[in-house]
Amino acid sequence: MTASTAALTPLKDLRISTHQIPAFDRMPNSSIQRKPLLIYHSAFSPGTSASTIESHLTTVGVVDPQWRYTMYPTSHFHSTTHEVLIIASGKAKLCFGGEENPKRVEPLVEQGDVIVVPAGVAHRLLDDLDGGFTMVGSYPKGKNWDMCYGKEGEEEKVKGIEHLGWFERDPIYGNEGPALNA
Repeated sequence: MTASTAALTPLKDLRISTHQIPAFDRMPNSSIQRKPLLIYHSAFSPGTSASTIESHLTTVGVVDPQWRYTMYPTSHFHSTTHEVLIIASGKAKLCFGGEENPKRVEPLVEQGDVIVVPAGVAHRLLDDLDGGFTMVGSYPKGKNWDMCYGKEGEEEKVKGIEHLGWFERDPIYGNEGPALNA
Protein backbone atom coordinates (compact mmCIF):
# COMPACT_ATOMS: atom_id res chain seq x y z
CA MET A 1 0.00 0.00 0.00
CA THR A 2 1.21 3.49 -0.80
CA ALA A 3 1.60 5.77 2.20
CA SER A 4 -1.01 8.50 2.57
CA THR A 5 -2.94 10.28 5.29
CA ALA A 6 -6.11 8.33 4.47
CA ALA A 7 -6.98 5.41 6.75
CA LEU A 8 -7.88 2.46 4.53
CA THR A 9 -9.45 -0.84 5.42
CA PRO A 10 -6.69 -3.46 5.16
CA LEU A 11 -7.05 -5.55 2.00
CA LYS A 12 -7.46 -8.75 4.02
CA ASP A 13 -10.54 -7.21 5.71
CA LEU A 14 -12.01 -5.45 2.66
CA ARG A 15 -15.44 -6.62 1.51
CA ILE A 16 -15.76 -6.48 -2.26
CA SER A 17 -18.80 -6.88 -4.51
CA THR A 18 -18.28 -7.77 -8.17
CA HIS A 19 -20.96 -7.62 -10.83
CA GLN A 20 -20.92 -8.61 -14.48
CA ILE A 21 -23.82 -6.74 -16.08
CA PRO A 22 -24.98 -7.88 -19.53
CA ALA A 23 -25.59 -5.48 -22.39
CA PHE A 24 -29.09 -4.07 -22.47
CA ASP A 25 -30.68 -2.06 -25.24
CA ARG A 26 -27.82 0.20 -26.47
CA MET A 27 -25.91 0.12 -23.18
CA PRO A 28 -22.91 -2.22 -23.44
CA ASN A 29 -22.37 -2.52 -19.68
CA SER A 30 -19.65 -5.13 -18.96
CA SER A 31 -20.19 -7.07 -22.21
CA ILE A 32 -17.24 -5.65 -24.19
CA GLN A 33 -14.19 -5.98 -21.93
CA ARG A 34 -15.78 -8.39 -19.41
CA LYS A 35 -14.44 -6.28 -16.54
CA PRO A 36 -16.84 -6.26 -13.57
CA LEU A 37 -18.34 -3.38 -11.71
CA LEU A 38 -16.42 -3.41 -8.41
CA ILE A 39 -17.57 -2.02 -5.08
CA TYR A 40 -15.04 -1.78 -2.25
CA HIS A 41 -17.27 -1.51 0.82
CA SER A 42 -15.97 0.91 3.50
CA ALA A 43 -12.51 1.14 1.91
CA PHE A 44 -11.98 4.57 3.52
CA SER A 45 -12.62 4.96 7.24
CA PRO A 46 -15.66 6.95 8.41
CA GLY A 47 -15.13 10.69 8.42
CA THR A 48 -12.46 10.74 5.69
CA SER A 49 -12.86 14.11 3.96
CA ALA A 50 -13.11 14.65 0.21
CA SER A 51 -9.81 16.53 0.26
CA THR A 52 -8.10 13.62 2.06
CA ILE A 53 -9.54 11.21 -0.51
CA GLU A 54 -8.25 13.41 -3.34
CA SER A 55 -4.82 13.60 -1.72
CA HIS A 56 -4.74 9.81 -1.37
CA LEU A 57 -5.68 9.31 -5.04
CA THR A 58 -2.96 11.75 -6.09
CA THR A 59 -0.40 9.95 -3.92
CA VAL A 60 -1.28 6.52 -5.37
CA GLY A 61 -1.02 8.13 -8.81
CA VAL A 62 -3.30 5.85 -10.85
CA VAL A 63 -6.26 8.21 -11.29
CA ASP A 64 -6.74 11.96 -11.23
CA PRO A 65 -9.59 13.30 -9.08
CA GLN A 66 -11.58 15.62 -11.34
CA TRP A 67 -14.78 16.59 -9.54
CA ARG A 68 -16.92 16.48 -6.40
CA TYR A 69 -20.61 16.05 -7.08
CA THR A 70 -23.54 13.68 -6.76
CA MET A 71 -24.41 11.18 -9.51
CA TYR A 72 -26.58 12.24 -12.44
CA PRO A 73 -30.20 11.04 -12.19
CA THR A 74 -30.12 9.89 -15.84
CA SER A 75 -28.55 6.62 -16.97
CA HIS A 76 -25.29 7.33 -18.75
CA PHE A 77 -21.96 5.66 -19.44
CA HIS A 78 -18.49 6.59 -20.60
CA SER A 79 -16.89 5.21 -23.75
CA THR A 80 -13.47 6.84 -23.40
CA THR A 81 -12.44 5.80 -19.89
CA HIS A 82 -13.14 3.75 -16.80
CA GLU A 83 -14.31 5.72 -13.75
CA VAL A 84 -13.49 5.50 -10.05
CA LEU A 85 -16.08 6.97 -7.69
CA ILE A 86 -15.42 7.40 -3.98
CA ILE A 87 -18.33 8.26 -1.72
CA ALA A 88 -17.19 11.31 0.26
CA SER A 89 -20.44 11.92 2.15
CA GLY A 90 -23.95 10.59 2.55
CA LYS A 91 -25.58 7.46 1.28
CA ALA A 92 -27.56 6.65 -1.84
CA LYS A 93 -29.22 3.95 -3.87
CA LEU A 94 -27.66 3.76 -7.33
CA CYS A 95 -28.53 1.85 -10.49
CA PHE A 96 -25.96 0.16 -12.73
CA GLY A 97 -26.86 -1.42 -16.06
CA GLY A 98 -29.96 0.61 -16.97
CA GLU A 99 -33.15 0.90 -14.94
CA GLU A 100 -35.14 -1.31 -17.35
CA ASN A 101 -32.44 -4.02 -17.43
CA PRO A 102 -33.66 -7.11 -15.54
CA LYS A 103 -29.99 -7.85 -14.67
CA ARG A 104 -29.31 -4.33 -13.30
CA VAL A 105 -27.56 -3.84 -9.97
CA GLU A 106 -29.02 -1.41 -7.41
CA PRO A 107 -26.60 -1.12 -4.49
CA LEU A 108 -26.87 1.04 -1.42
CA VAL A 109 -23.56 2.89 -1.11
CA GLU A 110 -22.29 5.14 1.65
CA GLN A 111 -19.38 7.25 2.80
CA GLY A 112 -16.08 5.39 2.39
CA ASP A 113 -17.22 3.07 -0.40
CA VAL A 114 -15.32 2.96 -3.70
CA ILE A 115 -16.92 2.03 -7.01
CA VAL A 116 -14.82 1.07 -10.02
CA VAL A 117 -17.06 1.54 -13.05
CA PRO A 118 -15.74 -0.03 -16.27
CA ALA A 119 -16.25 1.93 -19.47
CA GLY A 120 -19.66 1.14 -20.95
CA VAL A 121 -21.43 0.39 -17.65
CA ALA A 122 -24.54 2.58 -17.41
CA HIS A 123 -25.09 4.25 -14.05
CA ARG A 124 -27.42 6.71 -12.37
CA LEU A 125 -28.63 7.97 -9.01
CA LEU A 126 -31.93 6.47 -7.88
CA ASP A 127 -32.23 8.03 -4.42
CA ASP A 128 -30.09 10.36 -2.29
CA LEU A 129 -31.09 8.87 1.05
CA ASP A 130 -29.96 11.69 3.33
CA GLY A 131 -29.73 14.73 1.06
CA GLY A 132 -25.95 14.99 1.24
CA PHE A 133 -24.66 12.39 -1.22
CA THR A 134 -21.32 13.51 -2.70
CA MET A 135 -18.63 11.59 -4.56
CA VAL A 136 -15.09 12.26 -5.71
CA GLY A 137 -15.02 11.36 -9.40
CA SER A 138 -11.70 10.28 -10.85
CA TYR A 139 -10.32 8.84 -14.06
CA PRO A 140 -7.11 7.12 -15.16
CA LYS A 141 -4.27 9.57 -15.77
CA GLY A 142 -4.44 11.11 -19.23
CA LYS A 143 -8.05 10.07 -19.88
CA ASN A 144 -10.97 12.39 -20.53
CA TRP A 145 -14.54 11.28 -19.97
CA ASP A 146 -17.45 11.62 -22.34
CA MET A 147 -21.18 11.13 -21.86
CA CYS A 148 -23.18 8.46 -23.68
CA TYR A 149 -26.83 7.62 -23.07
CA GLY A 150 -27.45 4.44 -25.05
CA LYS A 151 -28.89 6.35 -27.98
CA GLU A 152 -28.73 5.79 -31.69
CA GLY A 153 -25.61 7.37 -33.16
CA GLU A 154 -23.26 6.34 -30.32
CA GLU A 155 -22.20 3.05 -31.95
CA GLU A 156 -18.75 4.25 -33.04
CA LYS A 157 -17.99 5.57 -29.56
CA VAL A 158 -19.02 2.23 -28.05
CA LYS A 159 -16.64 0.36 -30.38
CA GLY A 160 -13.72 2.28 -28.81
CA ILE A 161 -14.33 0.64 -25.41
CA GLU A 162 -12.74 -2.57 -26.68
CA HIS A 163 -9.35 -0.85 -27.00
CA LEU A 164 -9.20 0.77 -23.56
CA GLY A 165 -6.52 -0.53 -21.21
CA TRP A 166 -7.36 -1.68 -17.69
CA PHE A 167 -5.65 -0.62 -14.47
CA GLU A 168 -2.02 -1.73 -14.08
CA ARG A 169 -2.19 -0.69 -10.41
CA ASP A 170 -5.20 -0.53 -8.15
CA PRO A 171 -6.52 3.07 -7.97
CA ILE A 172 -6.92 2.88 -4.17
CA TYR A 173 -4.41 0.30 -2.92
CA GLY A 174 -1.63 0.71 -5.49
CA ASN A 175 0.45 -2.41 -6.19
CA GLU A 176 -2.20 -4.72 -4.74
CA GLY A 177 -5.96 -4.57 -4.79
CA PRO A 178 -9.21 -5.82 -6.25
CA ALA A 179 -8.94 -4.03 -9.62
CA LEU A 180 -5.84 -6.08 -10.42
CA ASN A 181 -7.78 -9.33 -10.10
CA ALA A 182 -10.71 -8.22 -12.28
